[in-house]
Amino acid sequence: MTILNDSISLNDFHSVLFEQNKVGLSDTLLNRVNESFSFLSEFAQNKIIYGVNTGFGPMAQYRISEEDMIQLQYNLIRSHSTGMGEELGEVYVRSSMLARMNTLSLGHSGIHVSAIELMKELLNRNITPVIYHHGGVGASGDLVQLAHLALILIGEGEVYYEGKKQPTNEVFEKEGLGPLKVHLREGLALMNGTSIMSGIGIVNVIYAERLFQWSVSCSGLINEIMRAYDDHLSEKLNSVKKHSGQQKVAGMLREFISGSKLIRKREEHLYNGKNQESIFKDKLQEYYSIRCTPQILGPIYETLENAKKILIEEVNSANDNPIIDVETKNVYHGGNFHGDYVAFEMDKLRIGITKLSMLMERQLNYLLNPSLNEMLPAFVNLGKLGLNFGMQGAQFTATSTTAENQTLATPIYTHSIPNNKDNQDIVSMGTNASWLTKKVIDNSFEVLSIQLLTLIQAIEYLECYDNLSPKGKNVYDQIREIVPAFKEDLVLAPYLHKIKNHIKEQSL
Repeated sequence: MTILNDSISLNDFHSVLFEQNKVGLSDTLLNRVNESFSFLSEFAQNKIIYGVNTGFGPMAQYRISEEDMIQLQYNLIRSHSTGMGEELGEVYVRSSMLARMNTLSLGHSGIHVSAIELMKELLNRNITPVIYHHGGVGASGDLVQLAHLALILIGEGEVYYEGKKQPTNEVFEKEGLGPLKVHLREGLALMNGTSIMSGIGIVNVIYAERLFQWSVSCSGLINEIMRAYDDHLSEKLNSVKKHSGQQKVAGMLREFISGSKLIRKREEHLYNGKNQESIFKDKLQEYYSIRCTPQILGPIYETLENAKKILIEEVNSANDNPIIDVETKNVYHGGNFHGDYVAFEMDKLRIGITKLSMLMERQLNYLLNPSLNEMLPAFVNLGKLGLNFGMQGAQFTATSTTAENQTLATPIYTHSIPNNKDNQDIVSMGTNASWLTKKVIDNSFEVLSIQLLTLIQAIEYLECYDNLSPKGKNVYDQIREIVPAFKEDLVLAPYLHKIKNHIKEQSL
């Protein structure tokens, strides 16, 4: 069981989302939340507190009477449940719920503990709210998407349960759960924050890390197949470039090719003094998509690491408004709900993953074009040239998908549109940034699947399996369990989907 206490880690998210660990709440957490709620209840009695006894946003100048304060919270939830478009997948919703639980548990939200306990029950019983992609601008938080989460907590809307979409009230009745009763500001506290963009972002970095690992493996394997020289991966060459990401990737590639009988050493072939020819048959240096892999993947590695850092800081932050502080006995109004940190990191990660897919597509093209590699038949066609087509059709899919990534890579962080009666005059678009990044990562798994199958077919043609590194053999064995060697044309789509699912769910 994953016990929430003072902070949550990326490993905690992984254990709940991918290892089906249950969530527990520590006594320290429960006491902290109760103290925050009790303090706010007393503090707000003779003061004007935004969202407790006032309207919201540009309507905050209107005072709300005491008898309408609870209804105000219900009105906010229902009126903002306006999401449209694609539904967020289960893992993204569960990640967002876990993120919201944690930030509300920090004791700075004045929320009643029952809201946190009910979210815990939804997670542990696999009751997943229906939340939509379109709606949030990421400025006053993910208002629309989080409104749909709050809607479920008050027993309305729809959830996924036992594999199908069902009305929330019916599922609650089956599970013996009661809807959340609003006490003070539960509506605003649930909705006013960055937990959807952060929840999606957390899943993005988990998948992006797997994608990155597989891309390094593909880059290592193409070095082996093409019998590349090893000095472009050497510690000495990469250490004179003072970027930690480049050095890390070069080290990962050296580790991958370790034990290979295919990789060549320049000292043995070009520095031995025996070369007398005027025109060299073999290329003295590999194409950039092979030789410059550490320099290309290095900044992407650093971007991914920074995205992890920022996202974990965000989900461990109080990101609603106002902020309640029991220690100083005060309530502070500000803008912690603004999603710029997450939006900026998701845009950077999306650009980085797009470049990764471009590198994979170029490596794929190198394998498929005999004029470039001078080792393999066109399209790595192991059948009869002209009659069979090999990987020709799959290249179209990889090319078009990479092109889509290039379009989606355009930053949205800089596309602020004022709204909300110009109260929200500059916004982050963080939820859109996270969702577009999710799509680019998913697309990149498709490109990588095609590249992997092509690499495995190339190994088949070259009959070089016995000379591969142990890690190279491991990649070959995994993919061959999914797709048999083929010479005659196959319908490749089902196999490519299986490869994609395999590499998306498996870390190397």
